[in-house]
Amino acid sequence: MTLLAHPPASGPGATAPGPGAGRQVWRRLRARPSAVLAAAVLALLVLLALAAPLFAHLAGQDPNAYHDELVDSARGGVPIGSFGGISAEHWLGVEPGTGRDLFTRLLYGARVSLLVALCATVVQVLIGVAAGLLAALGNRYVGQLIGRVTDVMIALPMLVLAIALTAVVPPDFPRPLLLIVIIGLLDWGGTARMVRAQTLTLRGLDFVEAARLSGNSTLRIARRELLPSLAAPVITFAAIKVPTNMVVEASLSFLGVGVKPPTPSWGQMLSSAQTWFRADPTYVLLPAGLLFVTVLAFTVLGDGVRTALDPREGSRLRVGTRKGPGA
Repeated sequence: MTLLAHPPASGPGATAPGPGAGRQVWRRLRARPSAVLAAAVLALLVLLALAAPLFAHLAGQDPNAYHDELVDSARGGVPIGSFGGISAEHWLGVEPGTGRDLFTRLLYGARVSLLVALCATVVQVLIGVAAGLLAALGNRYVGQLIGRVTDVMIALPMLVLAIALTAVVPPDFPRPLLLIVIIGLLDWGGTARMVRAQTLTLRGLDFVEAARLSGNSTLRIARRELLPSLAAPVITFAAIKVPTNMVVEASLSFLGVGVKPPTPSWGQMLSSAQTWFRADPTYVLLPAGLLFVTVLAFTVLGDGVRTALDPREGSRLRVGTRKGPGA
């Protein structure tokens, strides 16, 4: 008897895992100019962040070097010159009060913000997928226990708990690592609930039943049958979680419990910029603008990936938007 083939990744219209699935997803993604533009913006940002030491060397600047001669002490430390002290040596101006080069600090801040957001997302996905599969495939008591724990994790005020935890940890503990652990451990509930719901739907389909009747263990069914089918919704959910985690990291740094000076981060720069927004608006607009563009690009790319993995999404969004013959 021939067993049924794998179903679509996340439903009847989604792309099934296989050799040609990647090419199909890439072709659909390229058909969306907004997703391509968002991916290009993120690729450029990641490249700049990774090459921050190289750009700092080319600009001849140290992100932590003070330049008192570039700020006007009589005016409280406002940068000398137009637009925050932009010059041939300082391409985006200097930081008020310290004179540190703003271009290099923005690049190094991007490294911290992206590192925390991406690594925290990985932690959330790993915990959420494991908990969701266990809740859906375990016995009734295990499912109920994990379900109650998941409900509690979703209901908890994550930002308040994160502030409390970061405040009690010794100051010499690496702050980026601490933020990754805290954000990852406190915000996996949504992923677990999504995976559990998807798994409950998939386990009743014919290909899973065929694998179970063939004598495969629950672990093997989860690894060989369910995980490939869960790839599409998990990737989509992760793409949406990355910008959320960037905002959380920026919020914690803005409140003074995140990344500590002299290590730069966009949230930390926004925190110090609130006292300079009248005297030097450039210092506020640059980190805020970069954070906005990055979060927007991740959101647009996540929407494009979801539509590429499941073409039905695009069809549903277009329902009712076409004009009829008599319109």
